Amino acid sequence: MRTHRDPHTLAEGPSVLDRMARILAARGIGQAAVAALPDGAEPYSAEAALSAGMPPRYRDAVAERPQVLGWIRQVAAQATAPSAGARRQVSTGPSLLMAGVVGSGKTHEAYGAVRALVRAGVGVRWRATTAADLYAELRPGSDTDAERVLAAYSRVPLLILDDLGAAKSSEFVEEQTYRLINRRYNHMLPTLITTNLPIKDLRTCLGDRVTSRLAQMTTRVSFEPVDRRRSQRAA
Repeated sequence: MRTHRDPHTLAEGPSVLDRMARILAARGIGQAAVAALPDGAEPYSAEAALSAGMPPRYRDAVAERPQVLGWIRQVAAQATAPSAGARRQVSTGPSLLMAGVVGSGKTHEAYGAVRALVRAGVGVRWRATTAADLYAELRPGSDTDAERVLAAYSRVPLLILDDLGAAKSSEFVEEQTYRLINRRYNHMLPTLITTNLPIKDLRTCLGDRVTSRLAQMTTRVSFEPVDRRRSQRAA
C-alpha cells in the first residue's frame, strides 16, 4: 500500500526540515536523507516530493492522451481550498477507466496524470494499489485492520486502482470491490482505474452492481492493442 500526503506541506518555513523528516519517515525513508542536505539547500519542490513517493519506474511519467489531459483539467478546476488563502486541493471530480492489453501504457498514464495535477499547483492526497494487493490486505486473517484499510482507500481524494479484474473472481472479490467503488461513487471522488478486460468481462468478474457504477462514474479510455514493454525490449 502506498500512502501519499499533499506535497505542499514542504513549503518554505522555519520548520521545513522537521516536516520533511516526518513525511519521509511515513514513507520509510530515514532521516539521514534529510540530514544529507547541504546548508542553504532549497527545500524539495512539490513535484520532487511527489516523485519520492512514486515507484521509480513512474517518477518521470507524463500523461499524453487527450481524454486524460481533459480529466486533469476537470479535476484541477474542481479543486477547492480548505480555508481562505490555503492551497486548492483535489476534492470531487470525474473518474477514468483506462482499458487495454497488458503493457499498453495505462499505469504510466495514470501516474502521469497525478504528476500533472501537482505541476498545475493543485494539492493532491492520493493512494495507489493494484486490485490484487488490495484484496490481499482485505482478506480475513491478514495482519492489518481490513475495515481501516478499506476506509483509507475509499476516502482518499484521489485513488489509482491498477489491474482491476486481474484477480480470480469470487464472492469476496466482488463484495470488496463493490464496497470500495460504491463509496467512491457516492462521494464523487476521482479514481483512475486500469484494466486489461473489456466491460463484458468485468461484469462477469465483478457483477452488475460494480460495472453499473463504473459505467456512470467513469469515462472510458481505450488503449491500442500493443504491448509496449515487449516492443521496447525487442528494439
